[in-house]
Amino acid sequence: MQIIAMLTMLIDHVGLIFYPGELAWRYVGRIAFPIYCYALVQGHIHTSSRPRYLRRLLVIAVLAQIPYNLAIDPGGWNVVFTLLFSALVLTVLDLLPKLWMGIPVVVAAVLLTDALPLDYNAYGLLLVLIFRYTRSYWLVLAHMALNVFYLFYYNWLVQLASIVPTILIALTPGFWTLLEKRRLPRWVWWSFYPAHLAALALVKFLMFEDWVFIDWRSLFSV
Repeated sequence: MQIIAMLTMLIDHVGLIFYPGELAWRYVGRIAFPIYCYALVQGHIHTSSRPRYLRRLLVIAVLAQIPYNLAIDPGGWNVVFTLLFSALVLTVLDLLPKLWMGIPVVVAAVLLTDALPLDYNAYGLLLVLIFRYTRSYWLVLAHMALNVFYLFYYNWLVQLASIVPTILIALTPGFWTLLEKRRLPRWVWWSFYPAHLAALALVKFLMFEDWVFIDWRSLFSV
């Protein structure tokens, strides 16, 4: 599972940076994000210390930020910040006595994630919530409905491919459990995101000799 997520994310970012006109790279890359959302939810549920889990996400997000700006988006926050924000929302929802009481929290969080320059914006938060609160066919249907909404309102055609890992997770739990048993060392899983972005940023500079200037004003605008 971890290898699939890392490889498909790497393919996505290579395509985005070096082959922006070739969508095949991006379709393969859509496999990665649902796996990371699933892993986040599993980590949230099974971690022995949620504060420590949140701090770990924060450290990774901070370490990855400048490489992300240099390699991919000079004026945006990397996806680990999106996952961190989603984990905070899950933590708040778990504290409420009734799930329906979290509706105002979710609405406010969706509006905030869409206003901030976060990677995946509200889509990322909503997909995490889908993985947390739906199962089996409902998980697939909810994810497909989310993709269709973003297709019609934001023209996210490539994002339709992200349903593939969700189908496998929801409808072939035995196969997915087998994949989860094959784990990489923890340091590889946690360090890959900032490390691969730093490597891509360096290769990008060596190939194009065009240094990217971080758009700090955009990062802190709402």
